[in-house]
Amino acid sequence: MQELSMDAVELAVKTVADVAIANEKYFSELDSAAGDADFGVSLATGFRAVISQWDAIDRSSIGLFLMKVGVIITSNVGGCSGPIWGTAFMRAGTMSKDKTSLMLTDLVTMLRAAIKGIMARGGAQLGDKTLLDALAPATDKLEEWSQKDTQDILGALQAATGIATETIESTRGWIAKRGRQAFTGERSIGTLDPGVVAVAIMLQAVTKALKDAYE
Repeated sequence: MQELSMDAVELAVKTVADVAIANEKYFSELDSAAGDADFGVSLATGFRAVISQWDAIDRSSIGLFLMKVGVIITSNVGGCSGPIWGTAFMRAGTMSKDKTSLMLTDLVTMLRAAIKGIMARGGAQLGDKTLLDALAPATDKLEEWSQKDTQDILGALQAATGIATETIESTRGWIAKRGRQAFTGERSIGTLDPGVVAVAIMLQAVTKALKDAYE
C-alpha cells in the first residue's frame, strides 16, 4: 500500500471513533486509578458527535475532513480531552489541507504537527506519562521506516503500532506529571495512562482495519 486514499482516511477515523466508543467504560476505569475517571466518557462523547455528523463532514480534501473532525470534538467536549484531541486532528488537517491522498512522509508530517499542537495546548512534554509517550515514538518509527521504504504504509503502521503497544507497560512505572493524575504524585506509579492505552489500541485497530480492507 503506497498511499492512503480519502476512503482509507475515513476508515481510519471511523475506526478510531469506534474504539473510543466501545472502550468508554474501560478508558474511564483506567483514568479512575489516578485521575478523575472521565477520560473514557469525554473521548466517547467527542467521537459520538463526529459519527452523528459523519455524512455532513466536508470530504473535498483530507485536510478539510480532518479539520472538521477536530472542530466537532472540540465543540462537544470540555475539560482537557476535547481541546487536546480536537487540536491534534485540526493540526494534522492543516498539514494536509489540499490533499486527496497521503504518502507515508505526509503522515509523518501530519503527526508531527499534531504532537506539537498537543504540547502547545496541554502543556505536556515527553516523559510526562501522557498520550504523547505513545504517539511520539510511534511517529518516530514511521519516520524511520519512511527513510528506507516509502511504499509500504501498512508495514510502517504495523511497526509503529508495536512501539505504541510497548509503551503501555514501559510507562507504567512513571510518575504522571500532567492533568489530574499529576496531583496523585507517586501514587500514579504502577498505573496505566489511559491516553497511552487509547493511542495503542486505536493504532492496533486502524492497522488491522486497513490491512483487512486493502491487502
